[in-house]
Amino acid sequence: MKIIIAGAGEVGFHLAKLLSYESQEITLIDSNKSCLTYASEHLDIRVLKGDATSIAILKEAKIQDSKLFIAVTSSETTNITACVLAKQLGAGRTIARIANTEFIEQKDIVGFSKFGIDELISPESLAAGEIELLLNQSGFNDSYEFDNGALTMLGLRLSRTAAFIDKSVKDAANLFKDLHFIPIAIQRFGTQYTIIPRGDTVFKEGDKVVFVTSEGGDKELFELSGKVRTEIKNVMILGGSKIGFKTAKDLSEGKFKVKLVESNKSIAYDLADELPNVLVIHADGRNVEVLEEENIGDMDAFISVTGNSETNIMSCLLAKSKGVKKTIALVENMDYYQLSQSIGIDTLINKKLLAANNIFRYIRKGEVVAMTKLANMNAELLEFVVKPHSKICNKFIKDLDFPRSAIIGGIIRNNEGLIPLGNFKILANDRVVVCSLPQSLGKVESYFN
Repeated sequence: MKIIIAGAGEVGFHLAKLLSYESQEITLIDSNKSCLTYASEHLDIRVLKGDATSIAILKEAKIQDSKLFIAVTSSETTNITACVLAKQLGAGRTIARIANTEFIEQKDIVGFSKFGIDELISPESLAAGEIELLLNQSGFNDSYEFDNGALTMLGLRLSRTAAFIDKSVKDAANLFKDLHFIPIAIQRFGTQYTIIPRGDTVFKEGDKVVFVTSEGGDKELFELSGKVRTEIKNVMILGGSKIGFKTAKDLSEGKFKVKLVESNKSIAYDLADELPNVLVIHADGRNVEVLEEENIGDMDAFISVTGNSETNIMSCLLAKSKGVKKTIALVENMDYYQLSQSIGIDTLINKKLLAANNIFRYIRKGEVVAMTKLANMNAELLEFVVKPHSKICNKFIKDLDFPRSAIIGGIIRNNEGLIPLGNFKILANDRVVVCSLPQSLGKVESYFN
């Protein structure tokens, strides 16, 4: 597939990197020579220096032959304009990165597809959605929902009180029957290796384990993992950025009591006018005395989404030291993203990685309807739709020659989430959730083509 990406920043580079593993024919356009040089040195792709809104540049990139055009520059206007031009010049499908979340909320009314834009992606909106999901699943460090919660991915670190410590997956399954969850990936404490668990894989203290759960599985996981479920009600947000605003707005419309701290006076006043259900405080949130005055110790969750990664990390560490149960920091630097819990913060989120992963699902060969990359793990979680002609259709799981570095974690049938075992028969129109290491993705996809 010929794919053109406009924008060689972190989103564009990460996308190009993901796609280069897929042996796609990729052209990366940017006006910044140093970004293109870095990309060409590290990836097997074609780079083109120029303005993505230039018709001449788009023609030079052979836009008429492209199946997909993705505009992810830092300029919303550039992305929208480039997509409109690309569509008119013959691009098959277009995706634009935007910052204004209102565009997504009103996209059906406005009808962006009439202009030539097939999909809109907002990193800010994705980050706000991720934060809300993490707070609703407060005992877990990672979460992702399939089909409005029919199946949910949940990640946690095993404490020594977990009921299945030092037991194999098979022993745990025999001991705790009729459970509504299955482990799909394990990262040993202190290592960077991702294990796709098998029956003889043993759970160890400190393991970071990712599970797929059906309805009720989250409660069972809480009980067996030794975690205490604490409801989150009081939330403090540091930073009135677009993510801060969207997060505060969404949370305050739900069950949460929200305080938002913003250091810029005019921005704080504007936020106070726009967020009637949020207590907006004009103060420097990096000041310990300010946070203590605002009773940070009484907060159930602290979310730092300023424009500075270091500020977000340090303020979350401070909040953790004051007894806040759940801390979430926004980080721009992809190197920081790899650190996560090793520095004492519950969850680090990177809006560019969220955007790139969200866009990536449009490129998958099989009938992929959802996809996410496991945080800090070298594995991906994908949801496929089974077609009548798919190789996997009408087969029992135990009879499949499935790669050992991949696992079927759940099935959605008639909107109901199911945790399948070996004697489960896969049928047409089932939605199958698979966790796979990168080297097995090609073989996994071949089962659903």
